[in-house]
Amino acid sequence: MKKFLILFIFMFSIFSKVYAQYDQLATNFEFNGIDGDLINISKYKDKVIVVVNVASRCGFTGQYEDLQKLWTNYKDKGLVVIGVPTDNFKQEPGTNKEIKEFCETTFGIDFPITEKTNVIGKNSHPFYLWAKKNYGRSAIPKWNFHKIIIGKDGKVADTFASITKPSSSKFTKIIDQELKN
Repeated sequence: MKKFLILFIFMFSIFSKVYAQYDQLATNFEFNGIDGDLINISKYKDKVIVVVNVASRCGFTGQYEDLQKLWTNYKDKGLVVIGVPTDNFKQEPGTNKEIKEFCETTFGIDFPITEKTNVIGKNSHPFYLWAKKNYGRSAIPKWNFHKIIIGKDGKVADTFASITKPSSSKFTKIIDQELKN
């Protein structure tokens, strides 16, 4: 019985991703930028996009450095990194201005950053609701620095938990694969 249950759960998780009915693509969404501008994801059509919820007072905040390196090393190859500050996990108390200053002065961040945004729950940004609907529970951030990789086709290619560093070979392997598609 236990083996059957494990097999059932495994099959369900695969089929929910493979057979997702995408009525929209990631490029249908936009975020308010940290400077009050609009980050329209349609601008990044045919690019690989990493959307990561971030926070300045998290144990994973050092990943900002890896995200900046990823952006620097891959942006000319067709990768976009979008940081989404959130206080959903009570680790981003700052204002948009304070968040921007922290990112720029501490880590030299120059990839797009949104305004502080909800990424979990019923008040989540529509992008996160869409990711959950089309990719399943693994698209829901469980903590800060959860990463969602969007392929050139505008669909979720993979997701990574906070513990996976953007510099890890497991992560960059997916980026490289998606850039080749």
